[in-house]
Amino acid sequence: MLLSRQELLAWLNNLLQLNLTKVEQCGTGAALCQVFDSIFLDVPMSRVRFNVNTEYAYIQNFKILQSTFLKHQIDRLVPVEQLVKCRMQDNLEFLQWSKRFWDQHYAGGEYDAFARRRASGAPPTSSSGGAGTISGNAPSSRTSSGTATRRGTTPTATGGRAAKPGLGGASAMALQQENAALKENVTGLERERDFYFLKLRDIELLLQRAVEANPELEKEDDGLTKQIQNILYSTEEGFEIPAEGEPQEDLETF
Repeated sequence: MLLSRQELLAWLNNLLQLNLTKVEQCGTGAALCQVFDSIFLDVPMSRVRFNVNTEYAYIQNFKILQSTFLKHQIDRLVPVEQLVKCRMQDNLEFLQWSKRFWDQHYAGGEYDAFARRRASGAPPTSSSGGAGTISGNAPSSRTSSGTATRRGTTPTATGGRAAKPGLGGASAMALQQENAALKENVTGLERERDFYFLKLRDIELLLQRAVEANPELEKEDDGLTKQIQNILYSTEEGFEIPAEGEPQEDLETF
């Protein structure tokens, strides 16, 4: 089963004790190297660089990943040229495959992500950053950095943290950083929504042109065209399109 972008990030952060905020950050290759190190425990993490922001450095990380694939006879092409561009869709697809591979081959038990990358030059704590910056510390939603990651565990999100009296500027800065991270997540979700909407729209236009060229296609109840249309126009509870002339509930505004 395919996981959503947010579910993949939660899994990745929990496994590697990182603080990734965007799938695009996997384009550095560093996190992917450590995912496979959690499986095989023989990736030379001392050569993997987390605090880099150039395509050349990303490629060096992916060379390490490719060597690991070759060593363990993993028959999967690593699309380095696409991944290092740090585009969401390319990295999302490869991360989906990596998660499936991990589910099949991870032995379980404890994986000390901090210790494994201690010599890799991982950066200090950073709550935000571009695609080339990966935080070396665990997200604040985890119970503690000393808790070992186990297979299948999922971090639980905590509620908004209110500033306590006396904490001063440090608390305000933490809230600002958290707010910025939430805004980044919303922006990413909107981009992902628009991406898949345009895909569906392209399919709809193709069907419309096919039906215009051959109207009989739409009359075949068991035909492929009709089946695709049924999927495109199906609705779920709470997402129904109101019938024409039907009064709509007033939306509450804030």
